[in-house]
Amino acid sequence: MKFLFASDSFKGTLSSGDTARLLRTAAGEIFPGCICDSVEVADGGEGTTDAVLQAVGGQRITLKVKGPLWKTAEAFYGKLDDDRAVMEMAQASGLPMLTEQERGPREATSFGTGEMILDALNRGFRDISIAIGGSATNDGGIGCMRALGVRFLDDEGRELSGCGKDLIRIRKIDVSRLDERVKETRFTVMCDVTNPLCGPDGATYTFGKQKGGTREVLEELEEGMENYRELILQQFGVDLNTVKGAGAAGGLGGALMVFLNGRLKSGIETVLDLIDFDRRLEGISLVVTGEGRTDWQSAFGKVMQGVGTRCRAHGIPAVAVVGSMGRGAEKIFEHGIDSMITTVNGIMPLERALDDAEVLYLDAARRLFRMVKVGYGMKGEA
Repeated sequence: MKFLFASDSFKGTLSSGDTARLLRTAAGEIFPGCICDSVEVADGGEGTTDAVLQAVGGQRITLKVKGPLWKTAEAFYGKLDDDRAVMEMAQASGLPMLTEQERGPREATSFGTGEMILDALNRGFRDISIAIGGSATNDGGIGCMRALGVRFLDDEGRELSGCGKDLIRIRKIDVSRLDERVKETRFTVMCDVTNPLCGPDGATYTFGKQKGGTREVLEELEEGMENYRELILQQFGVDLNTVKGAGAAGGLGGALMVFLNGRLKSGIETVLDLIDFDRRLEGISLVVTGEGRTDWQSAFGKVMQGVGTRCRAHGIPAVAVVGSMGRGAEKIFEHGIDSMITTVNGIMPLERALDDAEVLYLDAARRLFRMVKVGYGMKGEA
């Protein structure tokens, strides 16, 4: 028997690596002499860079950038090889970088994300994958693009700084100084939301409140975003209200597509490609995946859905160990996951489930492999 372990982290308790270690222990007890392989995975959200680096043996690159409120901050991204880099915009322009009191989408900028991309270009990377979840910004990506040479000018030809409140003041977009190396670079944008740039389902009204925007501020920012959308339509012939994902990360998704020719792709699909997951499936008898909580959302761009779909395509069974099951969890069975078992083995307070996460997970893993052994023994039975 040869097993492959590819689980998401259980937020706040177990890392992807922790789950692999516990699965390896349980598998060895139930299937002595089995071969176990593991790979860390993530869905394009927080922790994606570290998961990919761990999987491929990559290297962290640290740098100083301007944070979402222009204060100097330390960020990092990952080197996969001499050509490829992976990064998370939240490292430079993320909501977790601000206290609740500091949040404010009028002032927040994605400039630091542009600095991170610029650093990667300077180091010779020409294939850059960027996860854009967790942003603190609603600037349409103009801060990021300004760091790469795009100039956003007001009615007097003055260059704007690149934050949310500047959107309403833009009268012209000058791309003549955009870094030439952008044309030589492939940008993959990890994004699983489909929001347009503007409107009730757009960047501002969907995500702006959680970034600290009051009703009055959101109305102002939406007016600015409409101005920005109209200018892009006039100058580049692209209507970002018709482009799925343009409203992601406060409009950064749209900017990456328009100015950098970025290609939006599911986060988990991008990660699985970066870690060469399909090759890792060769000779595997069973894949074990999982996540902290499984519900209807798990079937939409999450780790289990991505892993299960790849396994089904290769004819390899996949099962899951999960922390808990919520409404619609059974939807995951439509995406290549054949069965799942929860770590919670009785009625208990949430605090106990979190405190005893490792013990509960190991117990669940043992139960899982015992059931697998029963199924393995039944092969050929009617």
